[in-house]
Amino acid sequence: MRLILGLHRPPPPGTVATIGNFDGVHLGHQHLIRTLARQGERLGWPVTVVLFEPQPLEYFLRERAPARLTRLREKLARMADLPVDQVLLLRFEQKLAALAAWDFIEQVLAKGLGVRYLVVGEDFRFGRNREGDFALLEAAGVRYGFEVSAAPTFELSGMRVSSTRIRKTLEQGDLTLAGKMLGRPYSMCGRVVAGSKRGKAIGFPTANLDPRRRQSPIYGVFAVTVQGVADKPWPGVANVGIRPTVEKSGKVWLEVHLFDFQGDLYGRYLEVFFHHKLRQEKRFASLAELSEQIRQDAALARKLLNA
Repeated sequence: MRLILGLHRPPPPGTVATIGNFDGVHLGHQHLIRTLARQGERLGWPVTVVLFEPQPLEYFLRERAPARLTRLREKLARMADLPVDQVLLLRFEQKLAALAAWDFIEQVLAKGLGVRYLVVGEDFRFGRNREGDFALLEAAGVRYGFEVSAAPTFELSGMRVSSTRIRKTLEQGDLTLAGKMLGRPYSMCGRVVAGSKRGKAIGFPTANLDPRRRQSPIYGVFAVTVQGVADKPWPGVANVGIRPTVEKSGKVWLEVHLFDFQGDLYGRYLEVFFHHKLRQEKRFASLAELSEQIRQDAALARKLLNA
């Protein structure tokens, strides 16, 4: 899969394409991309996904934007497992936000990519003040010679799968349903960084990962498995939160205690899969009280993962 950073060096013209955030790259996204790929195969054109970084709502709402399900690196890794030939990554900043809808069509879709077939949601809006819509794209298709199609709806148990619904499901602690909509257990990735070693001091050493999100879609203590430690997933217990017992910065961290693990993980890039929510994060009066709670959490996580 080819990653194109902006249109400074546009690819050879001619592609089938879709545009969106693709946050989570859930079953609905996967169904859309595979449907688009079939059109690409039929027409003989490569498949292009157009992404924005940051996501538009993050640009406009800043800290009030919805929590991301996937960071850009995670999103691209999911895309690489799908029939995507190239991803066009556009920097969403003032210049792009102020671009008129028709100019976006002309500069990005028509001249930049040479789109021949485009799939977007019927409620897709774009351009300055969200002035562009599905009808405008259809009109542009007539002018520039590309076909526009509405994205197929993907339902699970009679309900539409969407990033918003997955986000709400995660907030409610229903990891099973969220995993079904994603097509895999929900996960976060990150590189292990040096910590304060407080966990080791109380008998529960942890791998500390920075989720690199303005907000986290999940908070609390979870039974997890971890990829990147060994040849197979490694079980453990994880906390996602601000560590209120030992810190006051408010920064979100992902801490993982791996069961029966001996070794150095600093610098490793890990993927943590969340299987069961055990409890909410809370502040403890002492490190001894925290240690006892972690012991109970670890015992429950082992039991759930073994089951």
